[in-house]
Parts: sequence; structure tokens; C-alpha cells
Amino acid sequence: MNRRLIGLLVSLALATVGTIVLVGYVRSAEARALEGEQLVEVLVVTDRIEAGTTAADVAGSVRAEEVPAKVRAAGALGDTADLRALEGLVADVDLLPGEQLLRDRFVAPAVVQRGDVPAGLLEVTLSLATERALGGRVSPGETVGVVGSFTDSQGTATTRIILHKVVVTAVQLGVGTTDDIDDENAEFPNSNVLVTLAVDALSAERLVFAAEHGRVWLTSEPLDAPETDSGVQTYETVMS
Repeated sequence: MNRRLIGLLVSLALATVGTIVLVGYVRSAEARALEGEQLVEVLVVTDRIEAGTTAADVAGSVRAEEVPAKVRAAGALGDTADLRALEGLVADVDLLPGEQLLRDRFVAPAVVQRGDVPAGLLEVTLSLATERALGGRVSPGETVGVVGSFTDSQGTATTRIILHKVVVTAVQLGVGTTDDIDDENAEFPNSNVLVTLAVDALSAERLVFAAEHGRVWLTSEPLDAPETDSGVQTYETVMS
């Protein structure tokens, strides 16, 4: 056996021993650091979880780990029982491996959905009563028409479609229910839908004006729908 081979074997042996010693030292240091620390169990993401994934489908992409109580994130889920309590909810953002699973990462399905914003457009959010937003059934990615109704200082009422095929980028439903209402004739306090639309600058100004000084309704308007201009509607034109 020549000297070069012997030297190689010795180097390899020393490297192996050094690695073992280093690993042992790191583990010992971790043990000393955790000594006296209260450990708690949290769920940690092991595989990427995409936004919109249901809580029920998350279980296979997380594992329970013990961490010092002081590094446990606020709202972190402790076990699969906590996860089961989120039935019906979905992840509102992508969850990445290594992060703790948090309660506030899960929302109602209607809240999480979000469409792409076409390049060069602005986003404007309108708060609309459900009946003005397709009964709350409007969804991100859809295109809608925008109808504006106004009453001028002379009392003349007018209605017209002011925008066509506007892209919906986000929708958030209100949290109010009929259980919140004491008087059956009262208005629902939180029944509005927040609808975000992608528009150019001029259309954004028209939307804000209509929302501030009139009333806005949305219509379902797919891309293949005709854009017929029927003019301004008044009492006379509607009743003629």
C-alpha cells in the first residue's frame, strides 16, 4: 500500500470522526439550550400547501413537532384535533415547509378566492349589498358589467351600464346573518359583499363617482356577451 493511499484513508477517517464529533457537539448544544425550557407541540408544514386547500386536506402535509413555548407562534395549531375544528375552511395563502400552521391562515372559501390582475390595470373595491352583487355569487376571474343609477338635483333618475366586461379579482362576503336581526324589517348590518375590480384609471374614477354619488349594480357579463348600448334609461324610457 503506497503512501498516497494511506494518506487518503487517514484523511477520510479523520473527516468521519470530525463529522461525528461535530454532530454530537451540536446535539449536545441543542440539549443544553432546551434544558429547563417548556416544550409544546405544534403542527409544522412538511410539504407546500396551496391557497384554497381545505383544512381536511392539509393533514397529510403537516407533522407534529415539539418546540420551546417561547417560539410557538400565536395561533399555532397544536394537533390534528385543532385542525379538525377548522372543517369547512381553506388556506388563504400558500403555506411553505417549515412554518408553523396558524389558525388565522384559514378562512371561508369565499374569502380566499382571488384572480389575477391584468397588467397595467388598477384595483378598486366596492362594498355592495348582496342583491347588487349577483346575490353574492360573483367570483374572482369572472367578468361583470357595471350599472350606475343616479338621481340628479332636479329629481330626475337615470340608469345606464357604465362599464363592460370588468374583471373581478377578489370577493369577500360579509359575516352578518339573519340571526343578527332583531327586527324583521331592519337592514342586515354586515350583509355587504366586497368586490374588487380591475380597471383602467378612467374607469376607476367612474366607479368611485358612481359609488359615491349614486348606486352600483353588477351584472354577469361573460366575454362573449354582446355590448349593446341601449342608452340612458329614465322613467319615461322604461315606461314607454
